[in-house]
Amino acid sequence: MLWFRRDLRLADHPALLAAAAGGDEVIALFVLDPRLWDPAGPPRQAWLVRSLRALDDALGGRLVVRHGDPVDVVPDLAAQADAASVHVTADAGPYGRQRDDAVAAKLGDRALVRTGTPYAVGPGTIMNGSGTPYRVFTPFSKAWQRHGWPRPAPQAQVRWASGISSDGLPAEPDLDGVTLPEAGEAAALHRWRAFLDSDPGVRGYAARRNDPSVAGTSAMSAHLKYGEIHPRTMLADLADHPGPGADGLRSELCWREFYADVLWHTPSGARSELRTEFAGIRVDQPTADPQAQLRWAAWQQGRTGYPLVDAGMRQLRAEGWMHNRVRMVVASFLVKDLHLPWQLGAADFMHWLRDGDLASNSQGWQWTAGCGTDAAPYYRVFNPVTQGLRFDPDGAYVRRYVPELAHLRGAAAHEPWDADNGYAHGYPERVVDHGVERDQALARLAELRQP
Repeated sequence: MLWFRRDLRLADHPALLAAAAGGDEVIALFVLDPRLWDPAGPPRQAWLVRSLRALDDALGGRLVVRHGDPVDVVPDLAAQADAASVHVTADAGPYGRQRDDAVAAKLGDRALVRTGTPYAVGPGTIMNGSGTPYRVFTPFSKAWQRHGWPRPAPQAQVRWASGISSDGLPAEPDLDGVTLPEAGEAAALHRWRAFLDSDPGVRGYAARRNDPSVAGTSAMSAHLKYGEIHPRTMLADLADHPGPGADGLRSELCWREFYADVLWHTPSGARSELRTEFAGIRVDQPTADPQAQLRWAAWQQGRTGYPLVDAGMRQLRAEGWMHNRVRMVVASFLVKDLHLPWQLGAADFMHWLRDGDLASNSQGWQWTAGCGTDAAPYYRVFNPVTQGLRFDPDGAYVRRYVPELAHLRGAAAHEPWDADNGYAHGYPERVVDHGVERDQALARLAELRQP
């Protein structure tokens, strides 16, 4: 039996090869776990349903979907089918590791065989010279490159079992206007090959990756999240496209692996500050402060009065995705300008992002908040206006997602307060003064350092 999780594909799948090695029929199982399904927002739920539908089509309708706690569901089905073993791709997440240990214990004499990993290099593999985890990205990246990774696994020849009852897929949630791209393994491979082969595509990645107004990134993050493509496949392809673009993409894949490694060693980092000295910094709480509640709502709705921040939040609500450069600016604004807990922003992102990944999301937020292992210093505060002028100099990104500013030409879209008609179409005024709040952020840092 093969229990699919974050590996919803048939190619480059070591666990599938292991399951098929004996030549027996293989049951294709997916368990809809309420502990993972219920907290997911509509974009992730819809993506998962569509990805599973695509997998079922590729299996000729043989995907068995069961609803419930895997600790009960998996051993029960294994016993009913008299399966000698259950094969999985090893899970690196805090919950997944505990769940799999519980499943293995309940399987008894039936083996839970963990083969492969969702990453090019499994979390917990790379250590520094003293045998401890890396705490900073650059030395981890160098060690990761030296370690290397296997070539993509060969295609498995599988006899899939049929005639096993399935609970079926749940209905897609109401997306409330969110538009998602196509999900599934075929869509992932098509998008990736198009990015590799298009012009500028991978060749222009280094120059265009920070410009949110163009399709300069691969947009593969959701496909990676669900394992519709393995990073090993992407890394093998990048070897055939040498140049700064491929180097940049490899680095981004390495950041994903670094964050997974950090969470592997420190599971509490999903919701708590990795640099514990920052846990005591003074923050405003929306539940206790009406003014903080108004600012929190303005941030969520993309109505802060800062065009780049608002464009990013509206892109999130429209597409279930946000450009990476803008994610950093939006996160910095929440933490440093609005003085709200980074955990609130991380939870909001996880609700709305189609690529919501616990390790990448929590550690990315901690990087911006200045409390992670490889963090930007707390005193680094992104200026949302200068960031917009630098990375969206013509204002095209802002005009695309903030129609109230569509009448402002060029860079004027980033500073509507300087235009005579900047507020003519209902765009809100700034909820805070960035300069004042930057000083306040630094003052709160000074408070923390007082004896």
